[in-house]
Amino acid sequence: MTTVGQTVAFAGVIALAAASPGPDFAVVVRRSVVAGRVHGMVAGLGIAVGVFVWSVAAAMGVAALLTASAVAFTVVKMAGAAYLLWLGVSALLAAKRGGGPLDQEDRPQTSARAWVSFRDGLLCNVLNPKAGVFFIAVLPQFVPVDGATADVLLLSLVAVAVTVAWFFTVANLVAALRRVLARPAVRRSLDALTGAVMVGLGIRLAASTAP
Repeated sequence: MTTVGQTVAFAGVIALAAASPGPDFAVVVRRSVVAGRVHGMVAGLGIAVGVFVWSVAAAMGVAALLTASAVAFTVVKMAGAAYLLWLGVSALLAAKRGGGPLDQEDRPQTSARAWVSFRDGLLCNVLNPKAGVFFIAVLPQFVPVDGATADVLLLSLVAVAVTVAWFFTVANLVAALRRVLARPAVRRSLDALTGAVMVGLGIRLAASTAP
């Protein structure tokens, strides 16, 4: 059975991983700026679901295919890279157009697009094979040798909770600055920056090799 100490240590590792700058962070920041706090939080929920999927996949040995099969790793890697490049180019085009008005969270059409934020967060995480490799490396260190399904589920839920807490915090902090970020010059600069970051991350992912 997983001890309290192991659970706390695992939560700390997940928190460090979540706080590391990367595509997940870029997606939450952009959705928070463009569509508001709720959308940033929904994107964070999508990422958390991706984390749960990878943690369970690692426990079941499914994610191990990524390290054992160069083909599987390459397929997931290229799909993830293509998605990041699409998000990045979209942001760069928005910057070129001059930004445009920010969405208002109380508009019905904006609420109806919440699934887009969730999708962006989910796919950004699920299509990143390095997330699977991370859980393959980390999870076994915290699951007892005779660990049961309950132990894996507990750690998976801990990973989800930590991820949600972190990205909810990010979404709220960014949303609090929306009045400043609504200025056209600032919006263009932010779109250009986040677009360039996501394109760079997409290229980096595409160029990465299987561990």
